[in-house]
Amino acid sequence: MEHEVIIRLTLFFGLFLFFAILERIAPKTTLGHPIKARWITHFAITFVNTMALRLLSLALPLLAVGAALDAGHLGWGLFNLLNWPLWVEFILTLLILDFVIWAQHWATHKIPLLWRLHQVHHADVDFDVSTAIRFHPVEIALSMVLKIGIVYALGPMAWAVVIFEILLNGTALFNHANIALPVWLDKALRWVIVTPDMHRIHHSVQRAEHDSNYGFALSIWDRLFMTYRSEAQGRLHVGLKWQDDRPTQIGWSLWLPFMRK
Repeated sequence: MEHEVIIRLTLFFGLFLFFAILERIAPKTTLGHPIKARWITHFAITFVNTMALRLLSLALPLLAVGAALDAGHLGWGLFNLLNWPLWVEFILTLLILDFVIWAQHWATHKIPLLWRLHQVHHADVDFDVSTAIRFHPVEIALSMVLKIGIVYALGPMAWAVVIFEILLNGTALFNHANIALPVWLDKALRWVIVTPDMHRIHHSVQRAEHDSNYGFALSIWDRLFMTYRSEAQGRLHVGLKWQDDRPTQIGWSLWLPFMRK
C-alpha cells in the first residue's frame, strides 16, 4: 500500500518519543541501569530484526499487508468467501489478530524452544518504552510467518491489517512505558487494554507472575483464559536471573537463546 511504511515509521517514532518524554515527567520506578547502554542495544536489535524481515521477504515476497492484498486478489480466505459488511470484517480482523498474538505470546512461555527466543525480551534488567522493541530476530521472523498464514486464512482487508499493526505497535510501546498512571485511570483502562502496571507484572522475575498477563493490546483474553493477574505479590523486580550488565550487551542478548542452561 502506498506510503504504508512511512506512515507506520512516523507513528512509531512519534509514539516512542511521546512515551519517552512521559517517562521523564512521570516515571513509575527509578531505573537501575544506564539508559544509554540499554537503548543502544535495543535499537541495534531492532536494526537486526529489520534486516531479518528483509531476508524473510526474499523467501516470502509478501509480508502481512502484502499477504492481505494477495489474498484479496486471489479470493482466498474466509472473509473473501463471505459478503459481510466492511465494519464487521474490520472489527473481526482486529479481534482475531489480537487473539492470535495473545496465543502466540502464551506459547512462547509454554514451549521451551520458543521460550529460549522469547527470554531475550524478558531478560531486560529494566522496564521502559525501549523494552517493547527488544525481541530476538528469529522470534520476529516466526511471528511474521504466523501472521502471514493467518492473513491468508482470513482474507482481511489490507488497510485493516495496517491499522492492526499500528495499534499493536502503539499499545506495545504504551504498556512497556515506565509511566505512573493515576490509579483510577489504570483500573478503568485495563478493562479494555493492557496498561503499563498490568504488563509490568508480566516482566517479573517470579515465574508465577511472568506467566500471566500475556496481552499486548486487549486485556480481554487474559480475563477469558484466566491468566489475568491484577497485582504482584510483594515488591516487583523485573527481568530474569541475569541481574547484571550482560542483558545490556547486544552480542550477549542475541546469543542468549543458544547458550547452555
